[in-house]
Amino acid sequence: MSYNYENNPNNYGYGDYNQGPNPYQQGQQGQYANPYQQGPNPYQQGAAYAAPNLYGQNLVQTRIQSVMSQVYLWMTGGLLVTGAVAVFTTQTPALLQLIYGTPFVFFALLLLEIGLVWGISASIRRIAPSTATALFVLYSAINGLTLSVFFLVYTSQSIASTFFIAGGMFALMSLYGFTTKRDLSTIGNMAMMALVGIILASLVNLFLHSTGLYWIITYLGVLIFVGLTAWDTQKIKRMIGATNPADMDTTQRIVIIGALELYLDFVNLFLFLLRIFGRRR
Repeated sequence: MSYNYENNPNNYGYGDYNQGPNPYQQGQQGQYANPYQQGPNPYQQGAAYAAPNLYGQNLVQTRIQSVMSQVYLWMTGGLLVTGAVAVFTTQTPALLQLIYGTPFVFFALLLLEIGLVWGISASIRRIAPSTATALFVLYSAINGLTLSVFFLVYTSQSIASTFFIAGGMFALMSLYGFTTKRDLSTIGNMAMMALVGIILASLVNLFLHSTGLYWIITYLGVLIFVGLTAWDTQKIKRMIGATNPADMDTTQRIVIIGALELYLDFVNLFLFLLRIFGRRR
């Protein structure tokens, strides 16, 4: 009689090892009973038990952290490009005259920014990673041109202090989005709907010139981009975890689109906070 491995409750799903006679089985009943077989196996639930691959999980977490660090690095690089271009623009009278002295140029730059954001987001899966990177850097530079006016309106000290406040809030919410087990999709969807609302309210307020509506939009804007920072961070983390580690092109695309999303979150959070803490010249 052969030894039927499948009837052993200590079978952990590694297959049938019934190859040849069992040297420990003699006769029909067998003289070498399993001393550990005293009823059901408390560790066996279902057909088989699979121990968690802790080593594999650690590799996944290490990769996510590594790719996220690249996302933050490119985001920071974009902010540095924006800041450098903005400062250069404020120190170049001819450039200031070209941008702000001609309304067509200023609005053309705004439309170009919107087009770049939409283009990168819509085509990120099709374009080469190098192209996505170049478009992100280009967008950061153009954003520096249009944001340079804030360096003329607000004092350098208030801009610097607001920048650090925005940086602290961004870091806390991004850390929360990265570490929380809670699904932030609902918060993200609500924040996106609220964002559409304040954009429409801002357009209406161009004609109403309501101070009360201005401040409502301002404080709502801070809350919205605080929530979007956490949600976008969690979304980027999940995108990295679902990507094949061997697919370097897709990983680089995620890095760039993630850097763009967090860049937008930070810049808009900073601009709304600047309304509150900024001091005009």
